[in-house]
Amino acid sequence: MNNRFLLSSISLAILALTSQARAATPQDAVTPAPAAQEVSGASGGGAQEGGAAVQAELQQVVVTGVATGGVRKLDSAFSITTATEEQLRQAAPSSTADILKLVPGVYAEATGGQSGANIEVRGFPSGSDSPFVSVQMMGNPIYPVPTLSFFEGSSAFRLDDTIERVEVLRGGPSTIFSNGQPGATMNFILKKGTDTPEGSIRFSTGTGELRRVDVFYGGKIADNWYGTIGGFYRNTNGVRDAGFPADKGTQLTATLTRKLDNGEITFYARRTDDKNAFYTGVPLISSNEGRTISEFPGFDPLTGTLMSGEMRRFTVEAGPGRTLNYDLGDGRGLKSTVFGIDFAQTIGGWNVSNKFNYFDGDLNTIAMFTGNNPLTMAAYNAGALSTYRNAVDGSTATAATATYLDGTPVADTQQVVQAGLWAVEKQLQSATNELRVSREWMKDNTVTIGGYFANYSSDDVWYLGNSHLMTAVPNARLIDVRLNNGVIVSNGGKEGPVNYAPVASYDGSNTALFIANEWKINDRIKVDGGIRRERQKLDATVSGLTTGDTDNNPLTVYNNGTSMPTSANTALNRTDSANSFTIGGNFKLSRDASVFARANRGHTFIAFDDLRNAGTQAKVDDRGLLPTPTVEQFEVGFKTASPLYSAYVNYFRTDFDGIAFQQILADGTILNSVSGSKGQGVEFELAVRPVRDLTLTLTGNWQDSEYKDNPLTAGKRVQRQPKLQGRFTPSYRIPMGDNELRVYGTYTYIGDRWADQANLQYLPSYKTFDLGAVYRLGEKIEFRVNGSNLSNELGLTEGNSRLTTGGSGPINARPLFGRTWEASVMYRF
Repeated sequence: MNNRFLLSSISLAILALTSQARAATPQDAVTPAPAAQEVSGASGGGAQEGGAAVQAELQQVVVTGVATGGVRKLDSAFSITTATEEQLRQAAPSSTADILKLVPGVYAEATGGQSGANIEVRGFPSGSDSPFVSVQMMGNPIYPVPTLSFFEGSSAFRLDDTIERVEVLRGGPSTIFSNGQPGATMNFILKKGTDTPEGSIRFSTGTGELRRVDVFYGGKIADNWYGTIGGFYRNTNGVRDAGFPADKGTQLTATLTRKLDNGEITFYARRTDDKNAFYTGVPLISSNEGRTISEFPGFDPLTGTLMSGEMRRFTVEAGPGRTLNYDLGDGRGLKSTVFGIDFAQTIGGWNVSNKFNYFDGDLNTIAMFTGNNPLTMAAYNAGALSTYRNAVDGSTATAATATYLDGTPVADTQQVVQAGLWAVEKQLQSATNELRVSREWMKDNTVTIGGYFANYSSDDVWYLGNSHLMTAVPNARLIDVRLNNGVIVSNGGKEGPVNYAPVASYDGSNTALFIANEWKINDRIKVDGGIRRERQKLDATVSGLTTGDTDNNPLTVYNNGTSMPTSANTALNRTDSANSFTIGGNFKLSRDASVFARANRGHTFIAFDDLRNAGTQAKVDDRGLLPTPTVEQFEVGFKTASPLYSAYVNYFRTDFDGIAFQQILADGTILNSVSGSKGQGVEFELAVRPVRDLTLTLTGNWQDSEYKDNPLTAGKRVQRQPKLQGRFTPSYRIPMGDNELRVYGTYTYIGDRWADQANLQYLPSYKTFDLGAVYRLGEKIEFRVNGSNLSNELGLTEGNSRLTTGGSGPINARPLFGRTWEASVMYRF
């Protein structure tokens, strides 16, 4: 894809659309939008089919990032992307994080499965997980901290048919509301019951022997009382079949709404019990300094996984006489309960809003993490002989014997890898509450005063390391290695001890007060601003660590030097405060076109893991080692919509200071650094409806972001983030009397990236093709089929995060899932 041509085309389109918008009569700026027209068939696309779909877009109201009530999306002075239930189904996301492929300025690495994504935003310097993405339900964060080690916000949410829409706010006024996220806020809005009862049941099947059932029902219960209930059951072996279910679980969601005089209150609850396999790197061949990636001999990188039934149930030698059992099938699952209350009412001229959310969940990580790059069995044996040749007094090792667990010899030419079977138990709990009170104190000028309060905890038990030796083939076999001097290098495949095993309990609280003002100067101009003061207090109790031999046998070297917690604990704490602000404005060019500008300053605080990694109170208190990160953003944008076209385009600049990084290597070493970043970019969402029933959509972004402040990385491109990404989606509707067929497809381009801060591990660009179709039989029955990565593109989303170097030859890296398909039938009632 020619970057200059694409950017030039976007610029010309913006100029053309702006000139058309300004050519509208002045009266258009103040004339209310017409009411939506009833149009037969499904909502969507083309110029004349457009009626309902276009009117819905023109009148769409967003609530995320708004001080009170909602604002028409076209009139909002910030960058926000929305997706309806139908748009989500057409996108066919593989996980919650994968929804973010719809959002310009955000790049989500969703190839790990349902959980554990890495999500990058607008050139912000994040190394892994998703520190700059907050996931909300009904406007409240599910868990107030967006990321911890082995946790990121999207892992706490599962998509189903109880969701009405999602709104994703980038930057903007989010720095002063809710948990103050300066990056992206992903807000899922639940369906509520209405006077008209509605229900649906959907059966799905697909790649990996998918079996899934989704149900939903909502309606009126009694006068002024409304309710909904719905959820899913699923079981699948996944794209990468490990020989056991990859995803297996259930979810149930319910709402209860009470209509009040000038307001309403909604109670919601969700119970999730879902097991999800987690996928890390697979063997590949890198050449041309990483510019060319090819299949490792005997390993299909699109469908293969090293995990197998032989290693599914593994053990952890946690201490003398203490062996723990774990199941790779549990993966990075979610077992949680969510309860919330959403209250809004106008009382005596005061608009009062209160959002409460409680979360209690286990988000354990029982997974394989690949270590060193592949090598031959002979090379591994030679290394073992070199290391342990003289480990036994009076007996020099001269030979190594490698066998499978059934005693069959392993050939010297067999390629092998080392991978850790890790177990991290993480119990999270939180309660958040946001109260806002608003009043129009003078004509067209509304002041909002509010407070945000959060209490949260995490109880962690870690067992990292636990390296196993296995063949570099799909569904790998474990290998035992013994030397002829009596040394047992690997036993049951286990060839390394637990190398990091802290036990820790953390507690945190945040208190924030904010004030915001919205002023409608005239029918064309509206400005808003706000300030926030926030205080965070963290406490941690972290176990001491020692090392020892779990079986008191020096010849079993695979468990020598096992990390074990001691009874001595270290108490750590820290309190920080920070200020944030936002100011922005919107100028209406016409009724359905406007330009906006916004500046903000936000922050993030240090997290639980920073306390543990610091280790001592003196280091925790060192603001040079653990600064409070700050980010400044500026953006200008243009928005318009009409029956012929839609455009949402914005330019942004970011300046980020003082974020602490950590990287956990294969041997348990933790690397720490502090950096900043600066960048700029253009985000775009364009749609053209040139003929009846046809819609052409182009979304994506260009950005140029680099590190600063750290001499080791200054001037390097921010890791994991492409300079250019884009999605082109044509959609065509074919009316068939009372029925209809819609076909759609998406071409996705992701530019090249660097997997690491030093820009040593190169990740080439890639492109994918997706296709889908939906056939609606009247108003009751729907048949749908989606296919993803139909060209079987071998694209990498992650390098080897356990190493600090790049290189050519055999490597471990995480590629895209291969070709997948899913088909469903839905009945509405």
